[in-house]
Amino acid sequence: MKQIELGKYHVLKVTKEVDFGLYLDAGEAGDVLLPSRYVPEGCHIGDELEVFLYLDQDERLVATTQKPLAQVGDFAFLEVNWVNQYGAFLNWGLMKDIFCPFREQKLRMQQGRSYIVYVKVDEESYRIMATAKVDKYLSQERPPYKHGDEVQILVWQKTDLGFKVIVDNRFSGLVYEDQIFKPIQTGDKLTAYIDHVRQDGKIDLTLQKTGRQQVLDFSDTLLQYLQEHEGRCHLHDKSDAAAISLLFKVSKKTFKKAVGDLYRKRMIQISDNGISLTEQ
Repeated sequence: MKQIELGKYHVLKVTKEVDFGLYLDAGEAGDVLLPSRYVPEGCHIGDELEVFLYLDQDERLVATTQKPLAQVGDFAFLEVNWVNQYGAFLNWGLMKDIFCPFREQKLRMQQGRSYIVYVKVDEESYRIMATAKVDKYLSQERPPYKHGDEVQILVWQKTDLGFKVIVDNRFSGLVYEDQIFKPIQTGDKLTAYIDHVRQDGKIDLTLQKTGRQQVLDFSDTLLQYLQEHEGRCHLHDKSDAAAISLLFKVSKKTFKKAVGDLYRKRMIQISDNGISLTEQ
């Protein structure tokens, strides 16, 4: 028997066509309506559709082919559409907003502002809701990563050390200020790389590839820059780190290693005025 989870995607078979939509077989949950506005063109009885299941305005289980910004179990950055005496209603990409009651807010949410939240099913009301108390839903297991692993992050909040992030929708991590070479802000979804998993399970990350691969990748970038700028760059291995970061969005360490890599291959020459391509 098909196990149906509220707030998740499911592939369901069409069982009946009616004037106002299609009914889909949701196993133990019975037939679920897919309203006409969400029915793909040319869909008929027996076809299978991937749909998202949630509760409509009357708290009835209903299907949609719309893609919400998050499903149950996800962390997301959502904007507040409106606020009433009970809490805030956030836009999550569906016709019906998702509710975040005041008890689930760290600070009172304001209309027009966006917040990092976790999407869950409320155990008491069996309704999909959002909570801003995201710390409670981050995994306490030891992260399975090793140095250099590629991960996806959601930028969470600014701290004195850098930015706290949510790693692969499961773990808490930190990108230190000196590892940030481009503007980032809360809500950004980025690719990052594991720098270190500490003894306490906390994750340090970098926004650039680590080790030799990072140098090789930037060597290609630097070579392309030279080719596109008449073979010259005013920066060299003794240039200021801030100037390097401003132009190339990398650390001085990575820049110097790439310059050294290209120099050893006799592809560039270095002078007090910068670097330039060697004549081939």
